[in-house]
Amino acid sequence: MNPSSVKDLSTLPVGRLGLIPLESCASLGQKVDAWLNRWRTVREFPYGDSFAYSGYKRDSYIIGASNPRFGSGEGKCTILESVRGDDLYLMVDVCNYSLTYKMAGYSNLMSPDDHYQDLKRVIGAIGGKARRINVIMPYLYESRQDKRDTRESLDCATALQELVDMGVENIITFDAHDSRIQNATPLNGFETVQPSYQFIKALLNNVEGLKIDNEHFTVISPDEGSMSRAIYLSSVMGVDMGMFYQRLDYSRRMPNGRHPIAAYEFLGADVTGKDMILIDDMISSGNTVLKIAELLKERGANRIFICSTFGFFTDGLDKFDEAHKNGVFDRLLTTNLVYQMPELLTKPYYIDCDMSKYIALIIDTLNHDLSVSHLLNSADRIKKSIANYTANQEAQK
Repeated sequence: MNPSSVKDLSTLPVGRLGLIPLESCASLGQKVDAWLNRWRTVREFPYGDSFAYSGYKRDSYIIGASNPRFGSGEGKCTILESVRGDDLYLMVDVCNYSLTYKMAGYSNLMSPDDHYQDLKRVIGAIGGKARRINVIMPYLYESRQDKRDTRESLDCATALQELVDMGVENIITFDAHDSRIQNATPLNGFETVQPSYQFIKALLNNVEGLKIDNEHFTVISPDEGSMSRAIYLSSVMGVDMGMFYQRLDYSRRMPNGRHPIAAYEFLGADVTGKDMILIDDMISSGNTVLKIAELLKERGANRIFICSTFGFFTDGLDKFDEAHKNGVFDRLLTTNLVYQMPELLTKPYYIDCDMSKYIALIIDTLNHDLSVSHLLNSADRIKKSIANYTANQEAQK
């Protein structure tokens, strides 16, 4: 993906580009900043020295913001430089549980609620001075609570409306649990981005001997919720797909109020001897995806590559170590959109999918007030990557 080929970047920027990664997103923000600096340093425009391009080329686009806490646990935000007239992109990882703050002498782990409050504090500190405020929230806050069953709160919809009321014009998230949540703010920009291309690119760069055709490869959805992801990938790759359906036992309830799973029913063709991608939006404890991988192995599957946008691993990595040792799966792919525990990055079976370049491209394009639709649809890039991989495999024979 060459940024110089992203449509017509001769359009004027909306405003001076400013990047405010909160502490939860500091590492990813620095990588995004490096890509933006790399591209804009060499980019030339007619009349590029005019006031319209003031601040277009800088050593860094990161604007400092401090979110200190009082001893009582209360917080505030201070913006460390002027942002008047800027086109700002705020980045926050609401699931970064590695950060702490002091309250009455105790160390508290920061929860999604704490990160979300810090995001609002940054917006409050901007004080309406920016030309435009855009929020990049890779994991959408409270996105698992996006619909109402019985007497429940609609947390995600409430949060989106709150951000819009505070002046946010665009919200960019990745692989939203249900994209229909954008109906909560129908008059504002909302994009949910799929990392499909990054998964395929990382897989092809790290695994040899793949045959991407209908006889040797397939895509599997672990449940009905991930059907759309599996359908998209299988259609673009030109391979078959399958799905597991969780049949519940409605005669019983567990302590958490849910009905237990009576059986996993498979809907799809024979998977014997096939390599496959097992794709889902998130790995929480990992119990479901590992169970599905075991069932696929029982059905004769060959190599299993687990792909998940968000890897939380709430119960740790021991069960994944054991499953890999027992041959349940071959490689595990997640993105750096959320916090990655250092231990995860050392695992021999793990493949890290870096999303910083993709985010930088989206920011660069939006700053010129251009459509990002060509960036959101990765079908052509996936097909090209597979074609190049296949050609290289043939050349090595």
